[in-house]
Amino acid sequence: MKINELLNIEFPIFQGGMANIASGGFAAAVSNAGALGIIGAGGMTAENLREQIRICKKMTDRPFGVNIMLMNPEADKMAKIVTEECISVVTTGAGNPGKYVEEWKTSGIKVFPVVSSVALAKRLASIGVSGVIAEGCESGGHIGELTTMALVPQVCDNVDVPVIAAGGIAGGRQMAAAFTLGACGVQVGTCLLASCECPIHQNYKEAIVKAGDNATIVTGRSAGAPVRCLKNPMTREYLKMEQSGADKMELEKFTLGSLRKAVLEGDVKNGSLMAGQVSGMVKEIRPLRQIFEEMVKEYENIR
Repeated sequence: MKINELLNIEFPIFQGGMANIASGGFAAAVSNAGALGIIGAGGMTAENLREQIRICKKMTDRPFGVNIMLMNPEADKMAKIVTEECISVVTTGAGNPGKYVEEWKTSGIKVFPVVSSVALAKRLASIGVSGVIAEGCESGGHIGELTTMALVPQVCDNVDVPVIAAGGIAGGRQMAAAFTLGACGVQVGTCLLASCECPIHQNYKEAIVKAGDNATIVTGRSAGAPVRCLKNPMTREYLKMEQSGADKMELEKFTLGSLRKAVLEGDVKNGSLMAGQVSGMVKEIRPLRQIFEEMVKEYENIR
């Protein structure tokens, strides 16, 4: 069964969490376009999340979800808010959502944690999550070590819950590959940055469109927090600092506010332009509906 049949959505596509980007308005636009919109709570306070959920409800009558970054200091409050607001799907990242799963399930919420290893997928499947999002290191933002091609089939072989493939997916050929590997849906993010509806600065969108196949770099490995983004003067300086032995505090101070610079100010030199390797395949800014329709059409033509 494809994930769209389970969740009553048109296409078997999740929108990635996209912290500091995926507002209630954007999530609603994604859901209205046929996929599962996700509010990215990563950079929000708990009350800001509640506000964005209510905005989303006003803008769509279709299913949508919330992504909770478990390292957020207000994660406990957010966990209660999604229950109070009757959210249908919760995705999680940066940790183990185990302590919330029973309450969420009792409230009818379907839980899909992001996993980057077989071990974590098995642990979460054993406590009753609805499915897992197996995300390879091709993806933008915070990443693990395994590639999507290696991770997805191993997760599928070791759990008996639905698996969503993420990382390096922007077209129908990659969707077909994901289903062949055993997934029942895909999660996309980078290709949605170049959508007409995405609330990032135009400079950020154009940087995605101009990106080539080798346009991304991973920063933060030395600090134990690898992040994939487009290469620019900021990333080059960051890597120099890493190589010279800068500690985690220095690195965090250097990047403070860098995502905001990219998203809101369009600073493509000093901002953190989080994006996946698949950015090299994104060639134009398109409406969300067109992105999803063309992806599914390409998949159907080759399956």
